[in-house]
Amino acid sequence: MIMKVICGFFMALADSVPGVSGGTIAFLLGQYDNFINSLNNLVVGNKKQRIKAIRFLIQLMMGWVVGFILAVLILTSVFEKHIYQVSSLFLGFILFSIPIVIKEEKDSFLGYGKNMIYMLLGILVVVLITYFNPTSGGESSIDLLNMSFGTTVYLFVAAMIAISAMVLPGISGSTLLLIFGLYVPVMNTIKSALSFQVEAFPPVIIFGLGILSGIVTIVRLVKVALEKFRSQTVYAIIGLMIGSLYAIVMGPTTLDIPQQAMTISTFSILFFVIGGVLIGGLQILKRLI
Repeated sequence: MIMKVICGFFMALADSVPGVSGGTIAFLLGQYDNFINSLNNLVVGNKKQRIKAIRFLIQLMMGWVVGFILAVLILTSVFEKHIYQVSSLFLGFILFSIPIVIKEEKDSFLGYGKNMIYMLLGILVVVLITYFNPTSGGESSIDLLNMSFGTTVYLFVAAMIAISAMVLPGISGSTLLLIFGLYVPVMNTIKSALSFQVEAFPPVIIFGLGILSGIVTIVRLVKVALEKFRSQTVYAIIGLMIGSLYAIVMGPTTLDIPQQAMTISTFSILFFVIGGVLIGGLQILKRLI
């Protein structure tokens, strides 16, 4: 149980800030298969499978809720004020996670070089979405407290896509929200909801419904892809992770007060190394518990 609670806590931290997905954390701590199977069984499993899934997810959520609340109350302000340091930290997370994923999934790579096209497609998808993101460069800031019908649909669909990324050991859902220009608006709205500001409840509810819809529709597809097309899927995941490096570099341009994209001069080697050390620490924790 302790491992599941710890896993949930670190998954929440990863899900809350652009960088490594919660799925990556679950993968690194050896809980990924249980996580995916539990989500899937919760929707389509029999009674016994659902009871087991609920038990696992409750233990995971105990840590996740604590981690998420701390992230919303603390890390969001840190993210805005120290964007380059936080971005450097998560660049380290991703770069040091890639070789671990490759090592753990070596059977999906050896002899499957032809599937590299899926890695290239993964990179291309993230880079293109980031490049053509209409909110990059400060052209517009999405106001979730005064949503139009179009913004409501956009938020719902983005939540569906984000939850699919959160369960994949690759690009994080928060990184996708960052790409879509929704990360800061969503986190600030959730923070307002935690302070019981009534006007923040509707967008939070819409976002939550999008997440639930994503779990019902996308998680099943992810499970099938990993079971029947594992090599192609893993290659694509690595591509998404590589492409997310570009998304994080461009992340400062999507803030409420847009900053310049990360450059060599704003990159923090210290926080980059800390990111790598934390990933290594999670691997040690996995062996000890």
